[in-house]
Amino acid sequence: MTELLKALLFGIVEGVTEWLPVSSTGHMILLNELVSLRVSAMFMQMFLVVIQLGAIMAVVILYWNTIWPFRRDAETGKVAIDKETISLWVKIIVACLPAAVVGILADDWLDVHFYNWQVVSVMLILVGIAFIVVENKNAGKKPVIRRLRDITLREALIIGLFQLIAAIFPGTSRSGATVLGGMLIGISRPVAMQFTFILAIPVMFGASLLKIVKYGIAFSGMELGILAIGMITSFIVSVLVIRSIMQYIRPHGFKIFGWYRIVLGIVVILFFAVIRR
Repeated sequence: MTELLKALLFGIVEGVTEWLPVSSTGHMILLNELVSLRVSAMFMQMFLVVIQLGAIMAVVILYWNTIWPFRRDAETGKVAIDKETISLWVKIIVACLPAAVVGILADDWLDVHFYNWQVVSVMLILVGIAFIVVENKNAGKKPVIRRLRDITLREALIIGLFQLIAAIFPGTSRSGATVLGGMLIGISRPVAMQFTFILAIPVMFGASLLKIVKYGIAFSGMELGILAIGMITSFIVSVLVIRSIMQYIRPHGFKIFGWYRIVLGIVVILFFAVIRR
């Protein structure tokens, strides 16, 4: 029962931090040190990634009308393909390519060399500073792109390159990197956030598939129960967080998350370098 309650906590943390630009990886690493699950190392490697499936299903449900390309005509009853939605998916695929190529070719190498508290803490602080700088730079400026459909293939690729940074360096925050990239090229905060949410669908499904193929699902009943609770909890929490963050960022921006990242990065350094030493 204790392990299932821990899984609930992991699901809450995943559901909150996956969509905020604060690095879910950084939080999950720290949480695993404080409240470690009594599971095999192989399962834990898989769990920390596959738990994201619950979070991503929240995006699928909330943005279903935006991402589903088939429309039924109310008068004729005929089904037609929406060209704008197809165009959006083409841009999403383009944005996915850089991280997908690197993930397939170097997933194990990146885990061995960069999945540690030193990299996480540095990236937490650096990206936090970047958010503060960009928000200050953009203060008073009107964004060039205010609608999802106005994002071009070039801009989608640029966002994809920023996502690549997050794919290489844990602690960057996938949503943080893509939103930051979007804001730098003139995309409004809400549109950058929406594009990030939808971009997460193939990215997180792909990452989860890689881990399932690598580790399989031959785990104990308790471990599978932990995974199920974590995914269900992350789904419920994600629905609430996605709705809340979209309301918050319109008037307030991301500066508060920048400061939070800096503080968290310092906490991670103190915890691993001083307290846990």
